[in-house]
Amino acid sequence: MNSIEKSTKLIFINYIKIVGILAILYLFLVSIGMIGAGFKGLGRGFAEQLMSGNAAPIIGLFIGILATSLIQSSSTTTSIVVGMVAAGTFGEDPMIAVATAIPYIMGANIGTSITNTIVSLGHIVNKNEFRRAFEASIVHDFFNVLSVLILFPLQLYFGVISKTANWMASLFLGAGTFTFKSPVKMMTKPAVDAIKDFFQMQDIINHNWLLIFAALILLFISLRFLTILIRSLVMERLEAFFDSHIFKTWLRAMVFGVFITILVQSSSITTSLMVPLAGAGILQLRQIFPYTLGANIGTTITALLASLVAGTHAPLAVAFGHLAFNIYGILLIWPIEKIRNIPIKMSEKFAAIAVRNRMVPMVYILVVFFLIPLTLIFIVR
Repeated sequence: MNSIEKSTKLIFINYIKIVGILAILYLFLVSIGMIGAGFKGLGRGFAEQLMSGNAAPIIGLFIGILATSLIQSSSTTTSIVVGMVAAGTFGEDPMIAVATAIPYIMGANIGTSITNTIVSLGHIVNKNEFRRAFEASIVHDFFNVLSVLILFPLQLYFGVISKTANWMASLFLGAGTFTFKSPVKMMTKPAVDAIKDFFQMQDIINHNWLLIFAALILLFISLRFLTILIRSLVMERLEAFFDSHIFKTWLRAMVFGVFITILVQSSSITTSLMVPLAGAGILQLRQIFPYTLGANIGTTITALLASLVAGTHAPLAVAFGHLAFNIYGILLIWPIEKIRNIPIKMSEKFAAIAVRNRMVPMVYILVVFFLIPLTLIFIVR
């Protein structure tokens, strides 16, 4: 076989691999959509009941964590809160309503990171891949928790976030109604709906559990083949491209995270997409970290657009509260290196523990996102 034939064969093989990556990436995104649909079917009604009453700030925080963990979407949680504020659930005084709603929004920011933590479990069979993937996923958790630890007392005693949100809402009131459809959701929704409808037609008591189970199987399979194909096709070239362009500086990575999340309207999707790249060793934890913070900002667009429909001050201020919380978190944590390194070091240490005992991540998900919030809510209420 001469050099031309070898080159042609290599191009053909690479083309097949690219098509395979795109197909498997689609299945990966469908699996995330299925997980979200399953949890929404199980938890949305319960989540709405949780948030149906006025709660103390600390309880509102844990309600936000639990509700978002159940429905797998901070955008959905914040949209529910926006709707409740518009309906006067938190009182008729807009200033009090906004201040009451802010802890729910903070909790939603913590709860939303459960998706990429679940995604990282797809790498659990390979020790090194799992360590890289798990630490890349939980750095999101630790940053959001650290933000809450700093900003929750400032909001509780000084109203820092609610005052900023009210000021921002006063500037934008009357901006009108905007709609934007996520292209990723538009592409995956038909497949997710078809699978969901298939399970609904079966004679099963609760098809949502079956949907989640099928989604997890699809997630594990798609992640395994996605990692293998990416590594075999573009490991060196993709790593060089990310290093020299998108992730060359922390600012570029952060802006990229904002842009992509606005585009797909889901931080769960955009952060989950980085997990297999971390598992494959293409991206490092310190490159993914600022991208994750950008995703935190980008995800606020959904509730912001939804709040403009109401056309009143309080719902718009709640949506801006979500934005203000994420911006303040970055401004307070990122500039100071010792504080900035806390989430990174904690995720590295915890990932090392998780690698030694593979049950740790599962216990972590159950305890942090479900048992602790649920226990505290029902003890105090």
